[in-house]
Amino acid sequence: MPAHAPEDLHDVSPDAGGNPLAREQAHLAASRSALRAMREDVESLDIRDVTANWVNSLVLQAQIDDRIKALADLAHTPLFFGRLDYLHAPGADRAEGAEGEQFYIGRRHVHDAQGDPMVIDWRAPVSQPFYRASKKDPQDIGLRRRFGYTGGDLTAYEDEHLSDPAESAAVSKLLQQEIERPRVGPMRDIVATIQPEQDEIVRSGLSGSVCVQGGPGTGKTAVGLHRVAYLLYAHRERLARTGTLVIGPNRSFLQYIEQVLPALGELEVKQATVDDLVARPGAEVRGTDAAATAVVKGDARMAEVLRRAVRSHVSLPDEPLMVVRGSRRWRIPAYELAEIVTELQARDMRYGAALAALPQRIAHAVLVRMEQGGEAPDDRVQDAVARNPAVKAAVKAIWPVVDPAKLVLRLLSDAEFLAAHADGVLTADEQKLLLWEKPFRSVKSAKWSAADLVLIDESADLVERTHSLGHVVVDEAQDLSPMQYRAVGRRCTTGSVTVLGDLAQGTTPWATRSWAEALGHLGKPEAVLEELTAGFRVPREVIAYASRLLPAIAPGLAAVSSVRETPGSLVVSSVASSEDLTPAVVAACRDALRHEGSIGLIAADARIPGLAEALSAAGLPHLSPGSETTADSRLTLVPASLAKGLEYDYVVLDEPCAIVDGEPDERTGLRRLYVALTRAVSGLTVLHHAALPPALP
Repeated sequence: MPAHAPEDLHDVSPDAGGNPLAREQAHLAASRSALRAMREDVESLDIRDVTANWVNSLVLQAQIDDRIKALADLAHTPLFFGRLDYLHAPGADRAEGAEGEQFYIGRRHVHDAQGDPMVIDWRAPVSQPFYRASKKDPQDIGLRRRFGYTGGDLTAYEDEHLSDPAESAAVSKLLQQEIERPRVGPMRDIVATIQPEQDEIVRSGLSGSVCVQGGPGTGKTAVGLHRVAYLLYAHRERLARTGTLVIGPNRSFLQYIEQVLPALGELEVKQATVDDLVARPGAEVRGTDAAATAVVKGDARMAEVLRRAVRSHVSLPDEPLMVVRGSRRWRIPAYELAEIVTELQARDMRYGAALAALPQRIAHAVLVRMEQGGEAPDDRVQDAVARNPAVKAAVKAIWPVVDPAKLVLRLLSDAEFLAAHADGVLTADEQKLLLWEKPFRSVKSAKWSAADLVLIDESADLVERTHSLGHVVVDEAQDLSPMQYRAVGRRCTTGSVTVLGDLAQGTTPWATRSWAEALGHLGKPEAVLEELTAGFRVPREVIAYASRLLPAIAPGLAAVSSVRETPGSLVVSSVASSEDLTPAVVAACRDALRHEGSIGLIAADARIPGLAEALSAAGLPHLSPGSETTADSRLTLVPASLAKGLEYDYVVLDEPCAIVDGEPDERTGLRRLYVALTRAVSGLTVLHHAALPPALP
């Protein structure tokens, strides 16, 4: 696979007709000019020429503004990163190409003044062979060319002749350089480096749900984000109506990934945490739960307790209903009212939907009697009867309004009410764990925990159906409780979901035990399970060291096989005394800063304040997780509890045993350590005074 760099060429000027690199540079310049012209065309639109309606004008202007943003030319982001040369013209059994035609593959579509494509969107069908074609299956591709960039300048290219049997397959140096390129700033897209097994997941259909098990460095997060971008490309109108959502574990993680989709031209995808999903006005999270309590609150059995509690508000009538209309009275006996209520209960409707239907059912029974009495009532009469004071009073007594927050407040405060609805579902000890030591008087005064709001969300869905989106991506899903899975699943009951996670990185007391169980709670048991085992980010030496923990934290789970061998990428050092540890860590950070790229200092949460003080005293400015690194500020101090999903070129890991001891049990602590060990892209330095866990000699 020959690679070509500027120093190999005699003439790199754009007008050098015989210079391949110069021709590619000229095409890049022309493509950027064409993209600028596309943007200017949109900017020149005058909505007054289209509509005079002010509402339509606002909507149209917002669409134009979004289109202008999507057409932005990011100076340091390559407009195209590859080229495909097809062998044949299109036909029934040929790929979608043309003889001798070249397609430049990039992040977005660019066309010239005549409408001819200059850059093809990576999501288009004609681009697919760029990721999947091989010597064994060339897919009608004669040549695949990859481009190398320095900043925003095209400086190299590399050719792979898929139809030439004499050319042996080789690892792409440009591909490897792109994967290993230093990371400063937020997470980057991987559109230029998507691997065949990743591409299959990215391009899977909208109607199907997918669960991706992937170890550190396998690119599962990037795959999920690129899948959203692909689905928006392939099903834009449908998803524009139904919406898309990316769910992450915390705000730091969302800030880290937030620039990936905009870089691909997608601006409308919302991002949230599970806590954001279930947030409710008037019920603020001001409390925390002990681990044992949180486990019970997150257990799927709580859904049955809540269902019983909601339904308990319905009571069968024991008195007849008398409806007065003018000079006549219409009597509905108690047994007939009970039949109506029983029939609604049997249909298992949402509580609120049944409440809305009940007055209409009663009114219909009245209309039947009116017809039997010789009258000819119509729908307007039925609506009037449904609003009759006597009917409204009966409905209020039979099927009262339920406030979800007040219901959960009562369950957590009233031992008898909880026992009545948890009988046979929760043990007596589990019920004790749920009850507040000191009950709160109101929803506003209660010190709700994050798990409590999930219970309120479940109750709210029992009353009124939650709005469903077209597609939801949930990352770091292994840390969700069954009740949190149900909260996510409610947001995609009529849509699909992409679940991303790693069972070995589960660090909550309720961490997922199996993906089959998790998908059942989501309501997507039919989802396809895919496993990514090839690592592209973490060096082989580092991932092999971290994988020594797998037998203790995830027995039976396959270790990641890294494609990157980086000698010297792992250093494990002990210091003589605990007093020497912090100075050694500061010195290691200073050494790491001599390298290019981002630096992460990861430590147990309890050690963060002391390390922050030491870094400041040493004149080393540092950021908190989620803050965007820059060329002048590249060191981030990361509590171990927030390290998940983040990555840094070089990581300094402080005192592994403190990370393990900071968790409620050893298994969770070792999983937290596994996460921390696998955040490095280029190098990891582990410093310790206390003994390492036995699995890490």
